Amino acid sequence: MSRPLHRGLSGGGKSSGGLGHDSFDQNYHVKDFTENGYGHELAGLARNMRSREILTILFKMGLAVFTAIALVGSLYCAISISTSSRNNIYSSYRRLQEQLITDLSDIGDLSLGIAKSKDLEFCSAEYENYAPCYYNISESSDSVDLNARIEYERHCSRDSAIDCLILPPRNYRIPLRWPSGRDFIWKENVKITGQEFSSGSLTKRMMVEEEQISFRSDSLMVDGVEDYTHQIAEMIGLRSGYNFNEVGVRTVLDIGCGFGNFGAHLSSKQLLTMCIANYEASGSQVQLTLERGIPAMIGSFASKQLPYPNLSFDMLHCARCGISWEKNDGIYLVEVDRLLRPGGYFVWTSLVNTHRSLHDKENQKKWTFISDFAENLCWDMLSQQDETVVWKKTSERKCYSSRKAGPAICGKTHDIESPYYQPLNPCIAGTRSQRWIPIEYQTTWPSRSTLNSTELDMHDVHSEDFAEDAASWNLVVQNYWSLLSPLIFSDHPKRPGDEDPRPPFNMFRNVLDMNARFGGFNAALLDSEKSVWVMNVVPTSGPNYLPLIFDRGFVGVQHD
Repeated sequence: MSRPLHRGLSGGGKSSGGLGHDSFDQNYHVKDFTENGYGHELAGLARNMRSREILTILFKMGLAVFTAIALVGSLYCAISISTSSRNNIYSSYRRLQEQLITDLSDIGDLSLGIAKSKDLEFCSAEYENYAPCYYNISESSDSVDLNARIEYERHCSRDSAIDCLILPPRNYRIPLRWPSGRDFIWKENVKITGQEFSSGSLTKRMMVEEEQISFRSDSLMVDGVEDYTHQIAEMIGLRSGYNFNEVGVRTVLDIGCGFGNFGAHLSSKQLLTMCIANYEASGSQVQLTLERGIPAMIGSFASKQLPYPNLSFDMLHCARCGISWEKNDGIYLVEVDRLLRPGGYFVWTSLVNTHRSLHDKENQKKWTFISDFAENLCWDMLSQQDETVVWKKTSERKCYSSRKAGPAICGKTHDIESPYYQPLNPCIAGTRSQRWIPIEYQTTWPSRSTLNSTELDMHDVHSEDFAEDAASWNLVVQNYWSLLSPLIFSDHPKRPGDEDPRPPFNMFRNVLDMNARFGGFNAALLDSEKSVWVMNVVPTSGPNYLPLIFDRGFVGVQHD
């Protein structure tokens, strides 16, 4: 009659709170009803409930065992990781990186409708110097005809895309870290011939050592660049040192920049210099400048406008850049005017400007045309010293209405703020823009990178959106740097949470942001004191915030 097993089982269920006590009471009452003949249905129900109780207890016991095994496994993994060598950790990161690249490749194939991904082949040797949309010489560097005509215009088509991976040079080596890489590059990393080594051009001099190319010599544009910069500073009216930020100069466009010596020097003065030069099959100014960690891109004064907004740069610089400013009725000077901010400076250094050269009638004719045309653009010639002339663009719109000659003011239909490789325009652009703000009235760098609500309103951007974008990118940069630290500091190991090594241990220098929006990634990198520069790319298919990016003191470009 007694049921000790039921009581024992119920007692065993006490670990689940009040369940054991309730089961015991229930079993006791079921027994009484059964004995008096009234509890057949209740007895069946009680048996079912006891079965459920048993299953519940077994499930909980199994879950407890599983949890215990999982905890032991996790502890084992943690111990294994903590005792792993740094090399193993680094290898794991490399494997993850390789897997990520594979996954991204598969995603790309799927997005193009490819059912099954295939391995991409490596391009043949003639693609080593390939540049999309430009004429490319396929012969080896030793057989390049440097006198052959090169097409400087940009020609793009959908058929011009390639589907192979371009290999780096055979003996490519990781560039030296900034700022050491600014003055020395590995010779095998760039395509250059003996003719360029012995060129003797003012802006292209270098010293060739056994494995490296050094950009330190006694030439004007290398070691002498400091005196040259000081000369320019004095010509624009800076007397105490040459802090260009005092007069509103932050961004500089260096036309035909040689190997970037001017921009390399200005980088130490908190100036950001974008080098542009023609496509070159060998001894590329753009390639060598980028290799040094200086901003550069292929760009030509030919028949199309450069892919920068109106009123983008505080200074344009041309030191023997090879452009005939008097050609095509001065249309190249009109393009310079379009790119210059109000109050900005155009610095031109040329042999044509010397008194001796002006004894030649042809040179005298060129100089007269250029100086008169500059005056008709409302440029004021501040100074002329030796080969160098400095003009200052007007800060007053009313100057244009008081002229007696010169290019007309662009109509609304032709005054496009951000032309994308449109034909050169012979009229003066930007005079209607809300961004017509003289550089001397701009917020100085680095405060300039944070625009106020009035400045944001000019770009139809809300302060809240701008602040949210900034906060988001600051967090992203922290996360990126934490994840990438084992890779970028592989020869200078650090544990998570440790402070990053200070430059020159920073391996990154050239950064390309392929969808820059407000330039928040750029700003976050600078706020975190990373010694990098960013090419901010604004896709032509989306909102155009490139003028905003330039107004922040950054550089960028539109791209399709």
